[in-house]
Amino acid sequence: MSIYKDIAWNGLWKQNSILAQLLGLCPLLAVSTTLVNAVSLGLATILVMMLANLAISALRALIPYEIRIPVFILIIAALVTVVDLAFNAFLHDMYLVLGIFIPLIVTNCIVLARVEAFAAKNGLRAATFDGLMMGVGFVWVIALLGAVREFIGQGTLFSGIEMIFPTLSAVQVLPESYPGFLIAILPPGAFFVLGLLIAGRNWLDARANARLREKRLHDQPPPASVPA
Repeated sequence: MSIYKDIAWNGLWKQNSILAQLLGLCPLLAVSTTLVNAVSLGLATILVMMLANLAISALRALIPYEIRIPVFILIIAALVTVVDLAFNAFLHDMYLVLGIFIPLIVTNCIVLARVEAFAAKNGLRAATFDGLMMGVGFVWVIALLGAVREFIGQGTLFSGIEMIFPTLSAVQVLPESYPGFLIAILPPGAFFVLGLLIAGRNWLDARANARLREKRLHDQPPPASVPA
């Protein structure tokens, strides 16, 4: 169980693909204009990461080391094609909004990095769980980024939810007279918010490390007295 706890902690926080490794920034900054768009792309990424880790872990003994990267990319591309066609068939309006960023999951460094660093070296359950946790770590960051940008930029939350659930509509959090803040939903706003999130993570880690050092110093036994 400690192995799975470490995998979960690494995916959600310690080795978070965005806040710690700064991977996948292209779709992150482009799609996170609203909460719904961000979560939709994040869920597609989770599905691809889980299935890619599972497939490559199962086939790792059959893949020659010299051609592993092309084979990994072919497997990821096949899975992304399935997800892309599923979005087009069942969530067509959202498919039109996300556009090229669903096929671009193939080139997302997060997916390729995990299959190379973890799935190709571990068993099925651990590899699949790693894909899930890395995907969840990606989703919560991109969802938070999308929510903050949408709230500041438009004063709403869940804008575009009707594309997935036709009976629902966006929540107007701020008064309708709110003029909006355009820079928040433009690429510079994404950089500003992401920078604040990274700074917040670093601050929390620094506080946790300081507490740990204080605890270790407090727990150390006093030095033995030297006889005269």
